[in-house]
Amino acid sequence: MNRIACFFLTLLLALTMAGVSVAQESQSSSADQKMQDRMTREIRHQLVMLPQLSIFDNLAYKVNGGTVTLLGQVRNAILKDSAEQAVKRVEGVEKVDNQIQILPPSPNDDRIRREVARAIFNDNSLFRYSMGAVPPIHIVVDRGHVALEGVVDNQADKNLAGIRANGVPGVFGVQNNLKVEGSK
Repeated sequence: MNRIACFFLTLLLALTMAGVSVAQESQSSSADQKMQDRMTREIRHQLVMLPQLSIFDNLAYKVNGGTVTLLGQVRNAILKDSAEQAVKRVEGVEKVDNQIQILPPSPNDDRIRREVARAIFNDNSLFRYSMGAVPPIHIVVDRGHVALEGVVDNQADKNLAGIRANGVPGVFGVQNNLKVEGSK
């Protein structure tokens, strides 16, 4: 009887220890996820607060543990460097991989930027997207090619923005990367 009792006691102890281990791992992964979510929110906040950021720049990022990869396109090197410095200050960020592309200076691209913005934001259906400190539609122009980045409320607004951008003289093509809010 003692051997059986000893066996069950050992089994019970092993199961209890395994349960504690699983609970600790679960709490640890939950804490890691909370930290990751907090970092993501703080990185976004730091990027949208950059004073040089405009509707003609596109900043994006990926978070993988303590490593942040910066992506997108900007019109000047100052914004690229400012984005990197701002993200480095976020708690939990260990490394920043800055892959932001600096767009080449071009008077023609500047003209296209202004005209595309005017074509999109002067449309009564799309005017609301021009509001706010950082409007949700960003217009990236590289050598006459336009990319629309950001978020809109519905598919009709996405399509209309693409049509308006495509109607600007001198535009070689439009890549409509706008995401519809709430869809995947």
